[in-house]
Amino acid sequence: MQWTISNQLTLGRVVIIPVFMAAFYLPGELSYWISALLFTLASFTDWLDGYLARSRGEITAFGRFLDPVADKLLVAAALVMLVSAEMAPAVLAVVIIGREITIGALREWLAERSTVVHVSLIAKWKTALQMVSIIALLLHVDILGISMHDVGLTLLWVAAALTLWSAYDYIKGAWPELMSRSDEENPQKPTDGKEEAL
Repeated sequence: MQWTISNQLTLGRVVIIPVFMAAFYLPGELSYWISALLFTLASFTDWLDGYLARSRGEITAFGRFLDPVADKLLVAAALVMLVSAEMAPAVLAVVIIGREITIGALREWLAERSTVVHVSLIAKWKTALQMVSIIALLLHVDILGISMHDVGLTLLWVAAALTLWSAYDYIKGAWPELMSRSDEENPQKPTDGKEEAL
């Protein structure tokens, strides 16, 4: 494995998650500011590691695996904590996390068939809005008379709508492959009972 700067940043994002979770449960308003700051830092590394990997020609298999995992873990951890603290509706967390699980499984299946469905602009906007809405919800305080909670909640509803839209867009692109009968025509039988059980 190439231990590139972008891979280090991606791994750092994973390391930040437990620290971010601990900060969320600090007493008083201190928890709002520190958890929002840590989430912002982690979100920035998401953009930075991708930019560095592309600009320096350092895209690696490890980075392509870990980067989306780190993103999903970070967002899922934040949403679960916000829901547990009654700072966000559970239905939005279910929509967002459920979409990531579904599309993640679809991507893995398509990768096994050497089929690529490119990330759409909608998906990129979805990700950006998710990050901004979660930061606002984590802040939870009023800034210049504006409720960050209300701003975050509004943006999270929009992000959830884009989440469903991007899921539809992704499934639509993969639909021809999903409806293909190639698996039935060319069945791949497992070599032993262990593989069949998996």
